[in-house]
Amino acid sequence: MKNAVIGNNKQKANLIVLGAVPRLLYLLQQSSSSLELRSECAVVLGSLAMGTENNIKSLVDCHIIPALLQGLLCPDLVFIEACLRCLRTVFISPVTPVQLLYTDPTVIPHLMSLLSRSQRTQEYTTQIFSHCCKTPEHQTVLFNHGAIQNIAPLLISPSYKVRMQALKCFSVLAYENTQVSMTLVNVLVDGERLSQVFVRMMQRDQPIDMQLTAAKCLTYMCRAGAIRTDESCIVLKTLPCLVRMCSKEHLLEERVEGAETLAYLMEPDVELQRIASTTDHLVAMLADYFKYPSSVSAITDIKRLDHDLKHAHELRQAAFKLYASLGSNDEDIRKKITETENMMDRIVSGLSESSIKVRLAAVRCLHSLSRSVQQLRTSFHDHAVWKPLMKLLQNAPDEILVMASSTLCNLLLEFSPSKEPILESGVIELLCSLTQSDSPALRVNGIWALMNMAFQADQKVKVEIVRCLGTEQLFRLLSDPDTNVLMKTLGLLRNLLSTRPHIDQIMSSHGKQIMQAVTLILEAEHSIEVKEQTLCILSNIADGNTAKDLIMTNDDMLQKIKYYMGHSNVKLQLAATFCVSNLIWNEEDGSQERQDKLKEMGFIDALHKLTQASDANLSDRAKTAMQQYLA
Repeated sequence: MKNAVIGNNKQKANLIVLGAVPRLLYLLQQSSSSLELRSECAVVLGSLAMGTENNIKSLVDCHIIPALLQGLLCPDLVFIEACLRCLRTVFISPVTPVQLLYTDPTVIPHLMSLLSRSQRTQEYTTQIFSHCCKTPEHQTVLFNHGAIQNIAPLLISPSYKVRMQALKCFSVLAYENTQVSMTLVNVLVDGERLSQVFVRMMQRDQPIDMQLTAAKCLTYMCRAGAIRTDESCIVLKTLPCLVRMCSKEHLLEERVEGAETLAYLMEPDVELQRIASTTDHLVAMLADYFKYPSSVSAITDIKRLDHDLKHAHELRQAAFKLYASLGSNDEDIRKKITETENMMDRIVSGLSESSIKVRLAAVRCLHSLSRSVQQLRTSFHDHAVWKPLMKLLQNAPDEILVMASSTLCNLLLEFSPSKEPILESGVIELLCSLTQSDSPALRVNGIWALMNMAFQADQKVKVEIVRCLGTEQLFRLLSDPDTNVLMKTLGLLRNLLSTRPHIDQIMSSHGKQIMQAVTLILEAEHSIEVKEQTLCILSNIADGNTAKDLIMTNDDMLQKIKYYMGHSNVKLQLAATFCVSNLIWNEEDGSQERQDKLKEMGFIDALHKLTQASDANLSDRAKTAMQQYLA
């Protein structure tokens, strides 16, 4: 059987269909079978597992995993190695449920104990660990069972395969895990710091796979806060190693992994972004990611060419991700990116690619570049980027919607030339529907875009926003549990209530509800920022001609304003004093009556007190208000 199935998928399938698996497993588990027979059974099963995914499914359905794990309890090393090799082959398949390794709590400690048996047990066990560590819970289980102490010595094993699997293990253990990363920093291997061992593994004379995986380990430790971004092992070793991986002499998957890891490493750190952008012409080097593989590629291996044509989209995704990370903070880098040949056209075509990952990465890249005032005014306008962006917003999955709507927020800023055409394309409906999403991020973006749109907008646009959003939804958003949503909704309201005719018109139709909402927010437990925004809205209302009366006839609201004038926070005192200023301003009808009423309510004493405030802005504002009484 063994000789029949090696390298022959058809024969493997035949044997499985004929029911060989249950019989082999039966023989494997019989303690009366000789060890030689049991080992041979494990070898044949391992060979069957090397076939297609359907083969693996059949094996898993026949409960091969518990049977092999049970086999590991046998003292015979040859049999243990055969079982481990078969388990390794089953677990590295994407169709095997990794949870099966964790169902019995005695399995992980037993596997740890097998690490000392032989180079083969070391190789297979660490490979099983690195393929079965998929969640933070898995990381914790392995960590608590001594994975770090047990695997660290393997990094200096004489066997390359063992060193490599141990390294891969550390990369999956450290990913986004502070506990593991902080522990790794202090580990010594044969008297040498672990980070130094990783640095040695990144040297150019090491195999590429090892260089890349060691760079990932250091990247993950750095992102988890265990290594500073300005340490030499990051700036002088890891970053240049990853940039090197992006050059075109490397294989497609190496270039993809190099670019994605580099993007992750420097995402939060502007200094690393600047260093990377000037290393080895990285920005230009990434442009090659879009031209590969071309029909004239020098690939002589037909199989390789076929593979690369199928996976070329992964290169584009990786390049977009890296451009997004490079350009997330620095204006000069963004300029460099947009000036790279056909870059904007590439992003635009990326937005409509069939692969969702490419679309997501392209929109991330666009979002990163849209943080630049200069790019919004130039390349974004020249390429009418808003059109494909709007198309992308129609029934896209949430993760794309979040990025695309964030980008739209920037395109709707008042200095963006795209603002007008976007308005004419009927975007208001779309944004109002986003505010009803279950996802807080989408609600924030929908309302944020509307807020940007309402800034210094025409009456027509404002009325359309209020009509489309509907007052009910507006007030629902004002009681949203997410503070960001609340802040942006207040910002929208503040922008809607600017310029007198607009203030008076909106307050005449919705005044009662708006005053109610303001009252509720000022009375509830909210942050200083929320209350300050709310008082600013009140100041805008106080600036209206007829809208003022809604405050003046509401004694409860006037008492609140007076309370905030005496608050311990200067921002709130300032906003409340602004409000009073607008109510008593001299040149306006009825100012005398308003001044008298506020005087009776003790506002003059409050203002007088504020003229002596230590904050210069506040005392000036109070003096200006006092002058209205003296004039």
